[in-house]
Amino acid sequence: MDSRIALAIDTAKLYYVEGLSQSEVAGKLGVSRPTVSKLLTLARDAGYVRIEIDDPRTSSSILAERLKQAFGLTEARVVPAITAASGATVNDAPSLSLMELGKIGAQLLDSLVSDGDLIGVSWGNTLHAIANQLHQKTVTGVRIVQLKGGLSHSAHSTNDFDTISKFSEAFYAPAHLLPLPAVFQSAEVKRLVEQEPFIEQLTSLARESTIAVFTVGAASPDSTLLQLGYFSDADVERILVHAVGDICSRWVTADGEIAVPEIDARSVGISLADLRKVPVRLLVAGGLEKAAPLRVALEKGMATHFVTDATVAEHILQTL
Repeated sequence: MDSRIALAIDTAKLYYVEGLSQSEVAGKLGVSRPTVSKLLTLARDAGYVRIEIDDPRTSSSILAERLKQAFGLTEARVVPAITAASGATVNDAPSLSLMELGKIGAQLLDSLVSDGDLIGVSWGNTLHAIANQLHQKTVTGVRIVQLKGGLSHSAHSTNDFDTISKFSEAFYAPAHLLPLPAVFQSAEVKRLVEQEPFIEQLTSLARESTIAVFTVGAASPDSTLLQLGYFSDADVERILVHAVGDICSRWVTADGEIAVPEIDARSVGISLADLRKVPVRLLVAGGLEKAAPLRVALEKGMATHFVTDATVAEHILQTL
């Protein structure tokens, strides 16, 4: 091997592997600092040094483009997975990932909202995270409407009021709250309540949304929706047997059908058929436990715009 090439390799090892500065390398090898710079260039040009940058933003953009192509989305954003390698502890990662989903979801929503929009808003931890990341935008004639009931029958809070309030503040918009639970104990009671003119006006307004912001939930015992006191033990059992998750609080099967029609008949809020008619539908959700309902939502065309994390994106694409 040429002696200069050998010196270039030694220089590269000291600089790139051992982390010495160019001045330190020069002192160690007995050469000048400009010579070290030239030797490093020689090592790279000769192919002995290859610099590879694993930029998660690049891989995320590739995943986003694949999601767009696979599901005919107008826009997709993928948040890099937050792991211990990125400085997060095991306990911190889920909350940090939720914050990042909220941030990207809020940014995408901000780019979509224009004068006169009627924004239909769901609730849940993800929607609350979006609300917390919204910044004020000067638009006129915007209104906010709640897409589904959110009153809790337990100590667990849906944060529906705080979520709607922050959306309202961000877009200088009046808010139309739906002061009902997400699920009634009987379909008959629900039918009677929805006949009230005020309630009928609100549910009709939700169907007129120009933008819908919503999420999905997993069908698991610790699901937020199952913790709100709406369901009997028998209800929960049927949901866990038949559903893969909920889309805007509508429990669905792996085929996208309503999982338990009797429970769906008691549910308060926009139907999946009406949700699909909203011109702009922003779906935001992350976490591998939500991959199944997310895939159903995407396959059924529930979303035009989608924000998720890299782990979920990879899983969904691998299962196609």
